[in-house]
Amino acid sequence: MSFLELDRVGKSFGPTTAVEEFNLAVAKGEFISFLGPSGCGKTTTLQMIAGFLDPSHGAIRLEGKDLIKIPPARRGLGIVFQSYALFPHMTAAENVAFGLEMRKVSRAECAERVRAALTLVGLAGYEDRHPRRMSGGQQQRVALARALVIRPSVLLLDEPLSNLDARLREDMQIELRQIQRNLGTTTILVTHDQIEAMSLSDRIVVMSKGKVEQIGTPQEVYERPASAFVAQFLGKTNEFTATVDRAAQPAKLVAGGWSAPAPAGIAGAVTVSVRPERIGFGDNGLSARIASRIFQGNQWLFQCETECGPAIVIRQNDGRSQPEQGAAVHLTWQATDMSLRAAGGAA
Repeated sequence: MSFLELDRVGKSFGPTTAVEEFNLAVAKGEFISFLGPSGCGKTTTLQMIAGFLDPSHGAIRLEGKDLIKIPPARRGLGIVFQSYALFPHMTAAENVAFGLEMRKVSRAECAERVRAALTLVGLAGYEDRHPRRMSGGQQQRVALARALVIRPSVLLLDEPLSNLDARLREDMQIELRQIQRNLGTTTILVTHDQIEAMSLSDRIVVMSKGKVEQIGTPQEVYERPASAFVAQFLGKTNEFTATVDRAAQPAKLVAGGWSAPAPAGIAGAVTVSVRPERIGFGDNGLSARIASRIFQGNQWLFQCETECGPAIVIRQNDGRSQPEQGAAVHLTWQATDMSLRAAGGAA
């Protein structure tokens, strides 16, 4: 039995469907990210789990219990909002203690659990500091400590790092994942940031227009996107139209000057999707010209014009010389590094 289960969950607001037929089974201790653009239904789904919204249909079960019948305050869930929602007139310790006090935890136990929670998030010694005297990162840690101190069965995170600058956000991603692993708390994160989802998650739920596009590990959804949306939303990708040459023996998949053995069952025009870092420069392949090259420190980014349309190539900076702008090149990649789908369809 799954620890947390969403069974055909949907939500409509009048004639507008925000979420439709959402199915997900979450294992205990798993870190799941809901990933997608604004308006895709990810926050609505999180709010239904939290109890802030009632589903229009479907069931949500936690350890086999019908979660929908339980009021939000009694679900035992920890929640961290994008705005942190700290009480400005309370100290860090008082903010963290609030949930415990509502649960009538004894004063001695409350003090010990607050101390432990602040230590866990790296804020030992900040007990008496008010939010206005704390940085954004410190406020985020207080909000996390407040959610964790109640020992939640599930931790819900609604874009908690989006207000932080890039460097601090990266640092907090590492710390958040480490804390989650140490505690083993089942966690669901809502984010529109692809790197954040891939860095933190055991599995990612990619959403678009209220629908689940794909569920899989970060590597699965990145390497084998199930739809054009997933391929284009999750990182950069190149797409070329290819055809099957049945006259060749064995049959070949052909895109301009590039070709590879055609997989069984492929017919007609197909879309080849291949990530920029999986493309190399070779003696044979797709004819191209380097339109521009950009040095990014650890890598080179090339914008290319090919016989099948524009392409992006990313090559690691290994010290070797790279093609100059304007150079004629051939792009090549391994068949195992691409995904295929019928032209205009799903993978």
